[in-house]
Amino acid sequence: MKNKYIDLIDQTFEFPTPEFRVEYNELYFNDIPLMDIIKQYGTPLKITYLPKITQQIQKAKRLFNVAMAKVDYDGDYHYCYCTKSSHFSFVLEEALKNEINIETSSAFDINIVEELYNQGLINKDIYVVCNGFKKQQYIENIANLVNTGWKNCIPVLDNMLEFDSLSEIVTSNCKLGIRIAAE
Repeated sequence: MKNKYIDLIDQTFEFPTPEFRVEYNELYFNDIPLMDIIKQYGTPLKITYLPKITQQIQKAKRLFNVAMAKVDYDGDYHYCYCTKSSHFSFVLEEALKNEINIETSSAFDINIVEELYNQGLINKDIYVVCNGFKKQQYIENIANLVNTGWKNCIPVLDNMLEFDSLSEIVTSNCKLGIRIAAE
């Protein structure tokens, strides 16, 4: 019976990867000896490798540009970082180095957008795509963005109730996205 962690890794992932390697029975991540970090900070341990964020954003942009060129697509592509993937400021700051836009999914995420703006990390011209179920606070926060000049704030509507709630409090022109559930 195989009951070592390395056996699970071997059967689950292509290993080693460019990021991970084993040297003298020690696991390294991007040339960082993980046991040294574990001895210092303990477990469980979560590591965020900031250069990987930029690499993945640039890879996505490159892949979309290639695909769009192959089919002569004449539209624009706007990478949107989904704030729910990580709310940590150091992660968002790294992502923002890549000329990105933002996707939100809750009222809390709108507060993050406003704070990024207050810190001068974004401007009101970026796209803010507002996905997710829209409780009243989320609708109010979206309306506040639109009403204060965020011209590219795009609430993605799931139903007419969201439209009705937004139309009652949005006082400026507003772009809308419509989710279509195709069955």
